[in-house]
Amino acid sequence: MLRLKNVNSFYGNIQVLKNLNIEISRGEIITLIGANGAGKTTTLMTISGLVPSRSGEITFMGKTIHNMRPDRIVSLGISQVPEGRRIFPYLTVLENLDMGAFLRTDRKNIKKDMEYIFDLFPILSQRRNQFGGTLSGGERQMLAISRAIMARPVLLLLDEPSLGLAPLIVRQIFEIIKKINIENQTTVFLVEQNANLALKAAHRGYVMENGRITLSDSAENLLSNENVRKAYLGL
Repeated sequence: MLRLKNVNSFYGNIQVLKNLNIEISRGEIITLIGANGAGKTTTLMTISGLVPSRSGEITFMGKTIHNMRPDRIVSLGISQVPEGRRIFPYLTVLENLDMGAFLRTDRKNIKKDMEYIFDLFPILSQRRNQFGGTLSGGERQMLAISRAIMARPVLLLLDEPSLGLAPLIVRQIFEIIKKINIENQTTVFLVEQNANLALKAAHRGYVMENGRITLSDSAENLLSNENVRKAYLGL
């Protein structure tokens, strides 16, 4: 579904991604783990077109996308949930969800998808007329994920969904991620600081260090890898 081949990305003159190679197949949950500053968020931003790659190739469903505008990439079926729960604080929950469906014209299905969101996150149904900025951290993360789902993506990019949230909310969100993957057949590319949770949810994983992929394997094998356990699992 998605392939990054020898991708190099920069911020100014500082190179962040170095000959990056990643492959994601339809229906998978793939996680990218690594230390802060390793280049994980830049990887997602490069896929989304928000950080242009200077060289290399990114293909999605057989189409070359590394030169496309971000809105065009969204229209192909890629949605990103950015780090930091960046919802629209002065719009209501309903209005935030409508913004997720901005590029869609199938109003009947939009309404169905909104009801599906409220089934996934009942608290959002209760808060539907409340401004986004008045929600709790966990509720804002639920809304950020829901807004991305409203675009009906075939590939969902998630950046640190557990960051700063209580353990109970984190478990709930990871259960929803797995549910979306199974029920909607949505492929998920997950960047997550909590490597233990991410690997338990994922099918496969990549380890990133200083902008390079240093290891890739099944999530099960990475969980039992001694180097991964010492570096990222605290074991």
